[in-house]
Amino acid sequence: MSYPANAASVAASTAQSWLAEPGDTDVSLIINPATEQTIATYRNASAEEVNAAVVRAYAARTSWGRTPPSERAELLLKIADAVEQEAEEFAVMESKNTGRPITQSRDEMPWAWDVIRFCAGAARLSHGPAAGEYANDSTSWMRREPLGVVGLITPWNYPLLMAAWKLAPALAAGNTVVIKPAELTPLTTIKLVDLMSRFLPDGVVNLVLGDGRAGQAIVEHPQVRKIALTGDVSTGRAVAAAAAATLKRTSLELGGKAPVLVFADSPVAQTARDLAEFGFSATGQDCTAACRIIVEEAAFDEFVDAYVAEVEKIRVGNPDDLGTTMGPLISERQMKRVEGFVDRARAEGASIRTGGERLARDGWFYAPTVVTDVGQDSEIVQHEVFGPVVTIQRARNDDEMLEWANGVDYGLSASVWTTNLARAMRFTRELEFGTVWVNQQIFTAAEMPFGGFKNSGYGKELSGIGLDEYSQFKHVMVKAELAP
Repeated sequence: MSYPANAASVAASTAQSWLAEPGDTDVSLIINPATEQTIATYRNASAEEVNAAVVRAYAARTSWGRTPPSERAELLLKIADAVEQEAEEFAVMESKNTGRPITQSRDEMPWAWDVIRFCAGAARLSHGPAAGEYANDSTSWMRREPLGVVGLITPWNYPLLMAAWKLAPALAAGNTVVIKPAELTPLTTIKLVDLMSRFLPDGVVNLVLGDGRAGQAIVEHPQVRKIALTGDVSTGRAVAAAAAATLKRTSLELGGKAPVLVFADSPVAQTARDLAEFGFSATGQDCTAACRIIVEEAAFDEFVDAYVAEVEKIRVGNPDDLGTTMGPLISERQMKRVEGFVDRARAEGASIRTGGERLARDGWFYAPTVVTDVGQDSEIVQHEVFGPVVTIQRARNDDEMLEWANGVDYGLSASVWTTNLARAMRFTRELEFGTVWVNQQIFTAAEMPFGGFKNSGYGKELSGIGLDEYSQFKHVMVKAELAP
């Protein structure tokens, strides 16, 4: 693998093993989406290399699984400290690879080391029924045990954060791992795995680079006992089907189409400012983005005017520029996807209030776009665009807002914007989404679970529940005396 002089470095111990040499034909390119220039080239892993990674993890599983939780926690805390110390290198690398503004990449860094520290602490906690005599004059207790080898497949939109969200609980629970980052954005995962390898025993964390074929080989491997995937719905279905052949467990964090319910009693100007940020952060390439706004009729016109004004303040530009607030889309393919959604909506009679076109500059830049006059059944409302496009619908009353909010196949996240406590309580209860925010969006906490309902997948990340996803529980029942 090669890097230009201005890119953050990756330790050679990990990166060199994937170096693309002259004559290699099965390779993937890492492209800076702001310039369309290739910044790295690596070999795609063969089936034999995937198998070798799993074999290393399998060989290390018993020793690591029997390492006391306090020792696993201590190593994770050292890793978290090292990530914090090298945060600037991570942030620069993430910005170049994803196109996210450097200011946003820097702001995200604490989320990575915070989850590692949380999981370090959670590794030392046990929970469940107290040991006791529940039946048959026997004493029962419960053991938390690791699964063994787990396969982690991470997405291209938040590569470092999603790697941390999966690696930390898997390791804290005593598993060994094989991790495959998205082929478009592997750089910070390479660096993170290299950093972890300074502290962890050989074979505990294993890196595989490549495309969907490498992911499929991990999913199908009989020695892998769990797959944790963040990706789109179609990939999730394929993973679940393939994993069923070996009855391995799966956690699937898939797409989202977050409803944002804005009521007339909310402070409209402030709500518009906040939602313009939450809708276009990461160029809208966020499964929790505030992309589907439903406004109470009494506030609709005022909100749309205020929101469009805020969106037009978004500064699209070079991710290195400290004044940039939105960068490019990740790839040409994603650009064409976004263009297609907007063009079809326009052809069906939707109103483009601002944006709606690719920007005339190098890189995959698309203007922040606001779309109104769309029906509940329209494609752009029902399906995930995953780009800088937000729809706004006018609803007559609370019941219609709730019906439209729940009227999609996704169930990842939603938000409610109101000063009415009774309304907030009703909607947090009746919205069919794994996370529901009130008067905010996107934020989460390591102490609370994250995951979706319906087509947004199943399983949880973060919190003690997230650690349970990487554990198996054994009931031990002992009868001290044999019957005569």
